[in-house]
Formats: sequence, structure tokens, C-alpha cells
Amino acid sequence: MAKYRGMRRFDRTDEPEGGTAAPGDDPSFVVQIHDATRMHFDFRLEVDGVLKSWAVPRGPSTDPRDKRLAVPTEDHPLEYREYEGVIPGGQYGAGPVIVWDHGTYHPLTDGGPEAFARALERGHASFELRGTTLLGAYALTRIHQAADGGQGDAADPAWLLVKKKDAHSTPGRGTTPDPRRARSVLTGRTLAAVEREEPPEGPAGSGNAGSGPDGTGPAGTGPAGSGPA
Repeated sequence: MAKYRGMRRFDRTDEPEGGTAAPGDDPSFVVQIHDATRMHFDFRLEVDGVLKSWAVPRGPSTDPRDKRLAVPTEDHPLEYREYEGVIPGGQYGAGPVIVWDHGTYHPLTDGGPEAFARALERGHASFELRGTTLLGAYALTRIHQAADGGQGDAADPAWLLVKKKDAHSTPGRGTTPDPRRARSVLTGRTLAAVEREEPPEGPAGSGNAGSGPDGTGPAGTGPAGSGPA
């Protein structure tokens, strides 16, 4: 967590410093939408007591044919699972953040949490999401590697986040929301409402990834940018 804390001034940002949350019975995940320098989705998996994190510019898709770029970022504390607010100007990642989806996940790796952590270190891990919106099997695969089999350029690694074929996949019609219209699963607010400090409206519920024109259209229809903060 040293990198996470070193990038932030906790006397200026209300992001959690971490260190108090305890792991639950099942590992958790969260997907946040973050309107920083570039609009993106933050995909986080609880591993070894922290949230392993990737910035996914176009967001997760339910279509197995969609291979979504995922750029690793620093580990975040478990408390970040519920973080929603506005990171102040002048701070790293300045801009509004909402929790788009959350829940637990089940590693599709024999050997328990330790084996799953090792699989991520090697560059490929599969897991089943049990969220409000995202359900079923996904895989994270590192695609930039050095010639010796290790991770490639440490300053610019790259992964792919891909939905696996199962009862929850939607071939030919991925469901990624327009991030500017998507609503928080915790408070029902949009990014704009969070930025205006409007009060919570209530949980958005499972309709957060529908297919209508209310901001939850087909994959790739939103104005998300091309990278993290």
C-alpha cells in the first residue's frame, strides 16, 4: 500500500487511507467509473488483503468476443470498495467516482486464494463474478511480456479482460453502459450528480446494465476515453 499512500494527500482527498477493513468470507470485487484525465472503469479484485486494480477504458463487456484492454494501477485498500465522491483538483486522479457494480467472486483456480494470487502473478487468471450487474466467468490475461517470459515494460504493462462463454454471456450484444449516464449501485447517482454533491437517490439495482437509451447501451457506445488518470 506504500505506492497508493505515496500518491495521495489524505489531508486533501477523502479517499480511504486503508488499514481497517477486514476480508469477508468470500473475496470481493468492485467496478468504479472514474471521470479523471480520461474517463474509464476501474476493475478491482480482492487479493491478499488488497484490491488489485486495473483501469479498463471501455469497461467490462458481457460479449466473449470483446477483448477489453486493462491497464494495471496501484493496489487499493479494501475500504475503496465503497468509495464514491470527488477527488479534488490538484490530486492524483482528480474527478468524480461512482461505484457501478460490486459483489463477490469465486476463483476458477484449484488451490484456493493463494493459487489464484499466483495465477495473477503468472499473467492469467479466471474467476466467476457474483455482482449486481456482472455475473459469470471472466478472465484476465497479461499480453505484454518480456522475452524471458516475465512481465514486459513495468511502466506500461497491458492485460485483457474477457467474458467467458456461459449462461451470462451475450454474444454479439455486449452490455457496457454509457459512463456519463450510468448510475451508482450504492446511491443511484450519476457522475454529474456526485460532482454536484446531490444526495443519494437509492441503489441503482440490477438494471444498471440494461440496453436502453438511458445510458446503458451496447458495448462501446459510451464516450469513455482511452486510459486511466
